[in-house]
Amino acid sequence: MSIEAHLATLEKKHFALEEELHEAMTRPSKEDVDIAEIKRRKLRIKDEIERLRSSTN
Repeated sequence: MSIEAHLATLEKKHFALEEELHEAMTRPSKEDVDIAEIKRRKLRIKDEIERLRSSTN
């Protein structure tokens, strides 16, 4: 998989997690632990995206 394709995949995952996070925060029954886990996964993907972008420059 090329770096560009990998970046595109990561960006799609990041966007999906953003939507999942928004949905989780609007539901009062959602546990704070679940929201924190979504945020951690989202941050890991963002860090990976930034790492890949900086390695291609």
